[in-house]
Amino acid sequence: MVFEDIYELYWQKIFRLCMGYVNDSELAQDLAQETFIIVWRQLPKFRNESSIGTWIFRIASNNCLKRIEKEKRFMKAEFPVHLEEKKQESIEPQIQMLYQFISELPETDRIIISLELEEVKQAEIAGIVGLSEANIRVRIHRIKEKLTKRFKENGY
Repeated sequence: MVFEDIYELYWQKIFRLCMGYVNDSELAQDLAQETFIIVWRQLPKFRNESSIGTWIFRIASNNCLKRIEKEKRFMKAEFPVHLEEKKQESIEPQIQMLYQFISELPETDRIIISLELEEVKQAEIAGIVGLSEANIRVRIHRIKEKLTKRFKENGY
């Protein structure tokens, strides 16, 4: 597959996956872009041991997790206090709330539900996160229950 085709096919999916991790549109765009730089560099080494989609989602997940770890080590006190928080205006409030709730989940649950929302097959999700398909089905059900409960708590 040609890189341009891969980029067209997976850009939105990877962006939404990153949004599930960081709940910040600009940072998600940066992470998605970084992911595709890695894909572009590593594409000649891709061995077709999994589907190209599984491979790309794995790269994106690892990239997001690395960024989250870096953020944890960065001293929050170094941020300028006077900055006003900017929100992505084009995202519907309920969708933004969904990203917020997803970003509050444990890391593994975040990737599982983000991939589920991208309609990735549960077998592929199992391969990406290293769990059994049965475990993935149970986790998806529980995550959906948690998210539904959060929406109800917020009047939806």
